[in-house]
Amino acid sequence: MDSGTDLSIRQRRYQSVRRVTLIGSVVDLVLGVAKVLAGWLANSQALIADGIHSFSDVFTDLFVLYAAKHSHKAADEEHPYGYGRIETLTTVGLGVVLMIVACGIVYDSILRLSKPEILLIPGGLALAVAIVSIVSKEWIYQYTVAAARRLRSDMLMANAWHSRSDAISSVVVMLGIAGAMYGYPYLDAVAAVVVAVMIAKIGFELVRSSTRELIDAALDSDEVDAIRQHILTVNGVRSVHMLRSRMSAGDAFIDVHIQVDPMLSVSEGHQIGDAVRRRLLEAVNVVSDVTVHIDPEDDESNSPCDDLPHREQVIDALKRCWPQLPVQTIETVRLHYLSGKIQIELDLPISILHNVQHAIQLVNELQQASETLMYVGDVQVRFKV
Repeated sequence: MDSGTDLSIRQRRYQSVRRVTLIGSVVDLVLGVAKVLAGWLANSQALIADGIHSFSDVFTDLFVLYAAKHSHKAADEEHPYGYGRIETLTTVGLGVVLMIVACGIVYDSILRLSKPEILLIPGGLALAVAIVSIVSKEWIYQYTVAAARRLRSDMLMANAWHSRSDAISSVVVMLGIAGAMYGYPYLDAVAAVVVAVMIAKIGFELVRSSTRELIDAALDSDEVDAIRQHILTVNGVRSVHMLRSRMSAGDAFIDVHIQVDPMLSVSEGHQIGDAVRRRLLEAVNVVSDVTVHIDPEDDESNSPCDDLPHREQVIDALKRCWPQLPVQTIETVRLHYLSGKIQIELDLPISILHNVQHAIQLVNELQQASETLMYVGDVQVRFKV
């Protein structure tokens, strides 16, 4: 995926988040004003408190808009993986707000249970506004949660549940108003405690999942297994190891080591790695970036070639072992680091040979001379026209 396409996707995602959140914030503002005014006119303290709750939704909507704007900025030198974690941090904050809201509902309910004299008898206007609030907030929840699932945005999902908490609190208010009007003043307080526990659980789950993302927790095991199977379907991949994953604002980043035929050229190994990257980007929706490391052998538990000398040292040693060969020929030798040894491939011009016997003799001499180098495993000589 090129940078231009990636930028376009981020812009479309940001515009979708912005549109959904702006619609929700307008409804929250209208409901907040209506609840406070109706609560004041209809003598309902619960509806006034619910109106203040709606104003808190407007605040969190503004918070989401700010986070969405900055989390969708393109990656730069200072943040090479982008700004997606801003959205994750915002999700944590919204989860905390949900838990605080739940605690507030519990506190208010216990206070009303312990002091029945503060319970007032509201009028029908308060009941009507509470019902309108329930319908409106549930619509906002359904609209926002659909967008959150489409965009894979935990931040929008958290904001959707914040809207539903307002809808649920409006249900509590409606029950309380109806109960007070029909002689059951304690009904709303009992229901409020149950609802508060539900809201707190939602907030806790959002904080827990986003915190896991902040500390780079892996994808679910089923998702990792599916990614592994997709990789193994690519031609040329012999095995997969050191498969690592992490999430950022709904996007998965994958790092994987794949084993290929150790005698392939660098370019062919790179081509297989690109095929793996394309397969994952096309087949797994949550994957947005893949880093593929090509291995000639399995080095997950240990790397047997770590202590072997680098090319410059090997070439210098071969020049001393093979003084009869031209320097430029030795310098073009191919080295394969495998199983703790260095396999050598040497191409020689066929013009240096007198006959077949001479070829056999030269190969034997080269192989015997290289035996003095303990790290050399095998020497293959090819004669080219």
